[in-house]
Amino acid sequence: MKVCRLLLLLLPVVLGSFVPYKRITWTAIGDSFTYFNDHLEETDNRVEKGWITRTTENVPGLSYINHGHNYWTSVEIAYKIDQFDLRASDIYTIFLGTNDWWLGVKPGTVDDYMNSTGIGTMSGAFRVIIDRLRSLNPKAHIILMTPMQRGDFVYLLDNKVHSWGSYKDQEGQSLESFVNVVKAIAKADNMEVVDLYSEPRLGIKQAVKFKYVRDPQTREYKEYTYPDYIDIPFTVGDKYPYPVKAMDVTYDGIHPSDKGCAIIAELLAKVIKGIQF
Repeated sequence: MKVCRLLLLLLPVVLGSFVPYKRITWTAIGDSFTYFNDHLEETDNRVEKGWITRTTENVPGLSYINHGHNYWTSVEIAYKIDQFDLRASDIYTIFLGTNDWWLGVKPGTVDDYMNSTGIGTMSGAFRVIIDRLRSLNPKAHIILMTPMQRGDFVYLLDNKVHSWGSYKDQEGQSLESFVNVVKAIAKADNMEVVDLYSEPRLGIKQAVKFKYVRDPQTREYKEYTYPDYIDIPFTVGDKYPYPVKAMDVTYDGIHPSDKGCAIIAELLAKVIKGIQF
């Protein structure tokens, strides 16, 4: 009899432990920062697990669809948004802006977003993208993610592709001006924002431990830390400037390493867990 009573007392606890989590669908829209999550071979497998996968592990019941497009801008994505096989999701993330900065797209203003001025600016492009997402699910939660700060970038698989970091303007525009527009859009349209640019653990000083380039005077290779490396050019044909031991929160100067991906996933998961579905 005592055994039966004990079983009756434990039954709700046991059954409760098997209650399934609510299924949450998520579509991630972005550039290479999103694309690489499912193409780790293009990081030369320096990254073992991307930030998207890590986020799903941090949020029970969360599954994702990856709509990352390597090297695309928000304008390109907005222009082709109707060609994508987008589906209704509970959550959408938009992680764009760094390519817009580098390729000379104008950030625009929050007025361009609110007034739907078109894809001539990043702000207008965001409106096109977000309008499309809301047409799929008007009740969806849309989370904007700002660009990270950038160190000097050298593409691991093609050293001819390289760029300077966010410490310097590109075509008279700062990366921070794009970050500010993303945050302004989120505020104006009541959306959540994950501000990666302002996250201390993802700062430019933490991008890499050092850059391995030739001393301009001696021509000998030397490890330069930030900000000393910003005036030391990388020459195509030289050794790749970011050996594995140089990796910190990025593996190539801008794209997140496992360490960086874990931080991004932590920040995004916290926002998702705070959403009432």
